[in-house]
Amino acid sequence: MVLEPVRIGGVILDPVLALLALAGLAVFALVTLAIALIVHMSRRRREAQAQAAELAELKGRLHSFAEISVARQGDIARAVNERLDRMTQRVGTDLNETSRKTHESIAKLNERLAVIDTAQRNLTDLSNNMVSLQEILANKQARGAFGQLRMETIVKDGLPKGSYSFQPTLSNGKRPDCLLHMPNTKAAVVIDAKFPLEGFEAFRTARREEEKKEAARRVRVDVGRHVDSMAERYFIAGETQDTAILFVPSEAIYVDLCEHFTDLVQRAHRARIVICAPNMLMLAVQTMQAILKDVQMREQAHLIQREVARLMDDMGRFRERVLDLQRHFGQTNQDIEKILTSSEKIAQRGRKIETLEFDDAPAEIEQAASPSPTPALAGAPSPARGEGIERKRNGGSARLPGLLPGE
Repeated sequence: MVLEPVRIGGVILDPVLALLALAGLAVFALVTLAIALIVHMSRRRREAQAQAAELAELKGRLHSFAEISVARQGDIARAVNERLDRMTQRVGTDLNETSRKTHESIAKLNERLAVIDTAQRNLTDLSNNMVSLQEILANKQARGAFGQLRMETIVKDGLPKGSYSFQPTLSNGKRPDCLLHMPNTKAAVVIDAKFPLEGFEAFRTARREEEKKEAARRVRVDVGRHVDSMAERYFIAGETQDTAILFVPSEAIYVDLCEHFTDLVQRAHRARIVICAPNMLMLAVQTMQAILKDVQMREQAHLIQREVARLMDDMGRFRERVLDLQRHFGQTNQDIEKILTSSEKIAQRGRKIETLEFDDAPAEIEQAASPSPTPALAGAPSPARGEGIERKRNGGSARLPGLLPGE
């Protein structure tokens, strides 16, 4: 197959040359592409190596960072654990302290609640007693019994039995609440406990001025009438004293009486009626008790003198016996001194025997032959003394001592 030349415009191209040119261009393009690919591959290799180095460096850094992080995490964990331990310990201590304080507060609260409960019970009992007292004072007979009981209690606590009598009957048939028997006289002191309290109750509860005036008028009428009745019934010559006692069972009523009704007090004094509150009656009873004791002391004066004389005799005998005991002690001391002297002399002789320091034999023999006043040493001579004397007779040089004079 023959290729024909190709005309392109005014240029005629040879197909073979054109094919060769195209083949050369293709080869050149392939070579260029291969060079470019090689360059690109080498660049990619260098970049890969660089990236590998960077990755290795990054890996090393990450490993170091991981080690540092682990170390720091361990430090942080230890620090956190230590702080948690301290915090736990502090919280435990605080909780224990709080629990202790709470228990103490609860215990104190329970004690206070117990005190409050006791006080509440006392207040309840007191309110019940006040209600009962109010009910008692609302009744006239109950008020009289209350005043009588209180007066009897004061008299019984202050005076001995036999110096008073309750509800006695007088010669005129009247019966006072109490008679106080005075010493050295038959006339007794009358005590009346029926004090009128209705007017005072109305005077205390009055709110308006008219009510107060009406209550005050009623008090004056009732108390004045009772004072006149006492002066008429209880003054008997030779049987009762010329002064009687009107007992008021309440200090508050007595204060109101002295403050707002002084005219009644003066009227009672003129009628020889002494108005006494519980404290004043107690003082009068104690005074009477002192008088009774003084009278008893005077009545028993001769007995006291006789007992004092006997006591003085006993003291004289006691003094004589003490003097006898003192003399015996003196004699005993002298005997003890003599015994100590003899024991000292015996000890001196013993020391001389121990050290072989003897006196002359004739004096010893003479002292040995002399009688001894001491009973314990008046017996036969000891073997040592006999041996010493025998050795002297035989011309020996050893000489044993005898007893000292007076031993």
